[in-house]
Amino acid sequence: MTKQTTQSLRAIIGGIIAALLLLIGFNSYVVINPGEAGVISILGKAQEEPLLEGVHYKIPFISKVDVYDVTVQKFEVPAQSATKDLQDLKASFAINFRLDPVEVVDIRRKQGTLSNVVSKVIAPQTQESFKVAAARKTAEEAITKRDELKQDFDIALNKRLEKYGIIVLDTSVVDLNFSEQFAQAVEDKQIAEQRSQRAVYIAREAEQKAQADINRAKGKAEAQRLLAETLRAQGGSLVLQKEAIEAWRQGGSQMPRVLVMGGDNQSSIPFLFNLGDLADVEQDRPSPEEAAPLEEPSPFEDEDESSLLEPGKPEDSSSSVDLPPTYGDTYGDLN
Repeated sequence: MTKQTTQSLRAIIGGIIAALLLLIGFNSYVVINPGEAGVISILGKAQEEPLLEGVHYKIPFISKVDVYDVTVQKFEVPAQSATKDLQDLKASFAINFRLDPVEVVDIRRKQGTLSNVVSKVIAPQTQESFKVAAARKTAEEAITKRDELKQDFDIALNKRLEKYGIIVLDTSVVDLNFSEQFAQAVEDKQIAEQRSQRAVYIAREAEQKAQADINRAKGKAEAQRLLAETLRAQGGSLVLQKEAIEAWRQGGSQMPRVLVMGGDNQSSIPFLFNLGDLADVEQDRPSPEEAAPLEEPSPFEDEDESSLLEPGKPEDSSSSVDLPPTYGDTYGDLN
C-alpha cells in the first residue's frame, strides 16, 4: 500500500515537472512573423534590441513581447489652413506609412501602441505640414500648381515624421475645398474673363471686317483709276462703247438692230435703239380723227353763223378755233 502510494506520488510529481518544463519551453521563445517587429520587456523594462522576424528566446514568465505591424498602413487626415493671400483652404490627405522596424523600441517607449502613433503623431504633424505648404501658395496657385503644393507637403511631412521612426511612403490629396465666398469669386472671375475674351474677339472681327472694306475700296479705286487712264488713252472710246454694249446685254434686253455712233466725237457713248420700237410707238399713237371724232356734235354748230362773224366786222383771230397742240406739233414735224 505504501509502495503503491509512493509510485503514484512519483508519477504525479513527474507529470507536474513535465508540464512545468513544457510550459517553460513554450514561454521561453517567441516567433516574429514577416511584416512584424517585436519589443521584449523584462520586468517592465524594454530591451534595446528589437525583435525582427524569426524565432527569439525570452525569459519565461518575467518577460513580455509587444509585436508591431510594420507593413504599409493607410490613414486619412483632414487638414485646414490659410493660403498666402489669407484664403481658407480645407483638404483631406491619405497617408501611406509604415513603422521603421529598427525604431520600434523607441516607438514603444514614447508613443506606445499604433493607435497612439496615428492620433498623437501623424494627425497633428499632417496639419502642421499642410499649413507650411499652403502658406507658400496663393489660393489660385493651390489649384493651378497642385503638384507643387503636394510636393511641399510631402517634404515637410517626411521631415517631421522621420524623427518619430515613421516612414512616409506616399500621400494623396483626396479633397481640396475653398470657402463659398472664394468659390463664388472664382466663378465670377471666370465669367468676366470669358466676356472679356468675347469682346476682344468681336473687336478683332470688326477690325478685320473694316480692313476688308478698306481693301475692297482701295481695289475699286485702283480699278477706276486704271479705267480712267484707259479711257484717256488712245482707243479709250472703244472700251467705253464695249462697256455700253455689255451693259445692254446684262440688262436682259435683245440686241438692237440699229447702232448710232456719236458722230465726229468718237469718245461719246453709242446710242442704241430699235426701229421696231418706233413703229410700235406710231401704232399706239391715236390719229386726229380718233382724237376728235367727227360724229360728235360740235358746240359751234348750234350757233348761228352770223353770231360767229358779224357783217362789217373783221375777223378776230382770238375767235378762231385752235387745233390741239398735238396735231400742231405733229404736222409741224411732218412739214
